[in-house]
Amino acid sequence: MRSFIGLVLFLGFGAGVLMADSNQLRISEAGRHFVRASGEPFFWLGDTAWELFHRLSEDEATHYLENRAAKGFTVIQCVLLAELHGLTVPNAEGELPLFDLDPTQPNDAYFDLVDRVVAKGNALGLTMALLPTWGDKFHLKWGMGPEVFTPENARFYGRWVAERYQDADVVWVLSGDRQPEDDEDRAIIDAMAAGIREVVGTSQLITSHPQGGYSSSTEFNDRDWLDFNFFQSGHSYRDEPNYQRIQSDRALTPVRPVFDGEPCYEDHPVNWKPDEQGWFSDFDTRRAGWWSMLAGAAGHTYGHHAVWQMWQPGRDPISVVRTPWQEALDYPGAFQAGVMRQVFESVAWQR
Repeated sequence: MRSFIGLVLFLGFGAGVLMADSNQLRISEAGRHFVRASGEPFFWLGDTAWELFHRLSEDEATHYLENRAAKGFTVIQCVLLAELHGLTVPNAEGELPLFDLDPTQPNDAYFDLVDRVVAKGNALGLTMALLPTWGDKFHLKWGMGPEVFTPENARFYGRWVAERYQDADVVWVLSGDRQPEDDEDRAIIDAMAAGIREVVGTSQLITSHPQGGYSSSTEFNDRDWLDFNFFQSGHSYRDEPNYQRIQSDRALTPVRPVFDGEPCYEDHPVNWKPDEQGWFSDFDTRRAGWWSMLAGAAGHTYGHHAVWQMWQPGRDPISVVRTPWQEALDYPGAFQAGVMRQVFESVAWQR
């Protein structure tokens, strides 16, 4: 009987670990795209929802996730310590993420909502690309801050969030729209990666989200923790040739998947100057996707200027926004991103 119980426990726990791990994204054998454990190619079709956990209620987040899953998105890019006063303005349930602005004192009540939203996304078949923090929390070059990270508490915090989401279908995205500019910045990012690796080993993938005009390879190509390359072609130019970055990153060693993780957003003012240069349209976002995919990207990320910040009347807009996020969910570029995925998946795109 003891042997039988032991076998049942072994199989039960073993199956649970296997099920959790088997759903995590992996890198293909050729090193150019993502796969599931079965070897099935995974098309990264991301959406930027940076303020998802901070500004939306659970019901609103569910509405957002269901909308994106229905359109064919496969990845949601979102931030645990959000950009827009994420440390000082509570979430929809009245909770702040940290006690005393201290990364070694996370508030479980804040992360309870994150838990439920991550679980909902996973249940809808969405991989959650989690940024542990936005970059202003360690390098206040612009933004709202405050700076709270050191290499020591970054490692603790990386380990803590990894323990919380080690069984979820997530990937980790460090840096948060920042290029490190000194040794401390680099040490903080490396320490956060080390904390995550201590918990998950290689079972969850890690990359870095640089500021506009850069790739994760610019600063971290020699890091063992970097699994794939994420670059930001950004919002400055209507005709930004993002395919050139795909080509240059594909030429690097070691070989890694690469994609444009923050291209021009639909309904974003071009170069932040709407009166002079107009607004990015669905054409611009569609072209960014096709240009990069035809150059050999492992996928692509779409974004809408109102959706990333979950703007609605009554909230201070960031960088001239004019459309409530609820309406922006159904702008044409979002539908067309799903069409692009369908077209590529109708052929052996990964080859």
